[in-house]
Amino acid sequence: MAEAMTDQWSDDMDTDTVSERAAPANGGLDWRRLGERAIEFAIRACGISAMIFVFGIFVFVFKEGAGFIFGKMDVVEFLFSAEWSPHSGKYGALALILGTVAVTFVAMVIAVPFGLGSAVLVSEFCGPRLKESLKVIIELLAAIPSVVWGFLGLTVINTIMIQVFGARVGNNVLNAGIVLALMSIPIIVSIAEDALKAVPDSYREAAEALGATRWQIVYKVLFPAARHGLLAAVLLGVARAVGETMAVLMCTGNKLSIPFDGDFPFFHVLNGVSTMTATIAAELGEAPDGSDHWQALFVVGLLLFGVTFLINLVADVIVKGIRQE
Repeated sequence: MAEAMTDQWSDDMDTDTVSERAAPANGGLDWRRLGERAIEFAIRACGISAMIFVFGIFVFVFKEGAGFIFGKMDVVEFLFSAEWSPHSGKYGALALILGTVAVTFVAMVIAVPFGLGSAVLVSEFCGPRLKESLKVIIELLAAIPSVVWGFLGLTVINTIMIQVFGARVGNNVLNAGIVLALMSIPIIVSIAEDALKAVPDSYREAAEALGATRWQIVYKVLFPAARHGLLAAVLLGVARAVGETMAVLMCTGNKLSIPFDGDFPFFHVLNGVSTMTATIAAELGEAPDGSDHWQALFVVGLLLFGVTFLINLVADVIVKGIRQE
């Protein structure tokens, strides 16, 4: 009987202790709950502010170029004319667009094989210690400032272009493409590795049970299963290459010319070009505030903004498709 009363008294004490802990202190205010709400509000505010900043940048760029868009801009001349001569009032952005396309294409030809190959190496063929070492090196590549990459292209790769390839000028499409490839590889490797990791281990085990080699597992199982993530990695690498400014300005020579030849279905990688980003960086400081030249540069920036936004939107849609699958 005494033991039963003792157990009952202990249960009552435990219940009272739990009730005291659950009850809000300091006049009935639940500080823990208030703290959670404050953190949730801060997170929501950060997300909303990011959207506001992006929208604000778009409005600012559009506002600065609106006078040229609705006033003196000829859409056909702007998109299909290669004559960019602010002193003559000619603003044809075709050479800038094609220069951007050429440099980005060369960069992706180099970056995609190396990026996807590095992702496969890190994800499937490396031990834990080597994997961590390679990931640190790749992250360090991503941390190098673009101006440092520009110096590398301006000095080292410039000399290689002249001595090895016989180029008259070392600052050309190939030079900028190599530098942009080195800058895009870390992004491609990081996202592609995550996509390969997301493939269930049961896929690998089933392929091994059927007698597939490790390389057969990679290109017959992992690549098809992770195709959306790999494509998203490539698209984000393209967006990185399209939006780069300083390194491209230093490595292309910033020569206003069309790299394509009508008699040859490809473009000359040893020709100097000018890109949209490089032209904005080089000329915006010299253009009078509010002039046609000033506004035309903002229209080029608006076009660049739309291209990068479209690429990132497509990549985001692909990533959402992966999650649904």
